[in-house]
Amino acid sequence: MKKKLINNVKLGLFVLAGLLFLIVLLYMIGRNRNLFGKSYTLKARFEHVQGLVAGSNVRFAGIQTGTVKKIEIINDTVIEVSMLIDTDMKNIIRKNAIASIGTDGLVGNKVVNIIPSKITAPLSEDGDLIASKKILSTDAILEVLNRTTNDVAVIAAELKQTFQRINSSTAVWSLLNDERIPTQLRSSLTNIKTATAKADHFINELNTIIANVKKGQGAAGAILTDTLMAMHLKDAVLKINHVSLAADSITGELYTLISGIRNDVNNGDGTIHSLLKDTALVSKLHMSLTNIQKGTDGFNQNMEALKHHFLFRSYYRKLEKQTKK
Repeated sequence: MKKKLINNVKLGLFVLAGLLFLIVLLYMIGRNRNLFGKSYTLKARFEHVQGLVAGSNVRFAGIQTGTVKKIEIINDTVIEVSMLIDTDMKNIIRKNAIASIGTDGLVGNKVVNIIPSKITAPLSEDGDLIASKKILSTDAILEVLNRTTNDVAVIAAELKQTFQRINSSTAVWSLLNDERIPTQLRSSLTNIKTATAKADHFINELNTIIANVKKGQGAAGAILTDTLMAMHLKDAVLKINHVSLAADSITGELYTLISGIRNDVNNGDGTIHSLLKDTALVSKLHMSLTNIQKGTDGFNQNMEALKHHFLFRSYYRKLEKQTKK
């Protein structure tokens, strides 16, 4: 009888312990699902939930903050997701937070990630609808990857054809086997280096000239900075302009004179016409010049004879001595 009582007590304690463990287990599950804890509701709308279900985790900045309460289809392009968020996060999550659907790991369950915004906004309240961020689905990523793979295959085929053409081209191989090319390339690089050095030197000199001009040094600097020289240049230009006008006037007068001479010559008037056209006058002038020449020669002979005459000989000798001294 006593032994039976002990067994009943043991059985009662075992059942009581099992019930207590079940209660604790249900409490922990309910706590994770926000069944027993204090919470408030946030909503977000998506075009595609990508396999998200009620009970999926909600994370804020990577920290577990709640669960998905329900998923409701608003229309053919909008799906609303209601989330139960811990009340402790009410002072952290703001109205401008952004919700996105992600994956727990590479191939894990879908979760909702709430991303804080860098712009300050009021704190969120129960029933607020926060913005959502569209993320590419796995199918879209695979489709893009498939197109990329096809493009890579096309590029690889074209590269293969290019290399085949290169291998079959004798001109390319003869060019590659030419031992003179490295020497010529080295010479070309040397010439390029020399030209670059000369260009650099020229640029440095040009910069020096520009700096001197800015400082007012040199002729160009003086012209550009010296106001007095600028005034002198202005005066010189004005004088050149006056000279040019005078030259134009003289040119006009010369043209008028030449035109008059041409008219006189053509019409048979004036001294110029007589000198150029009258042959008798020309003959007389020629005879006069000839007579003058003959008279001059005779005068010279007479003067030479006087030098040797005994009356004037001593005078010319004295004059010659004075000239030599």
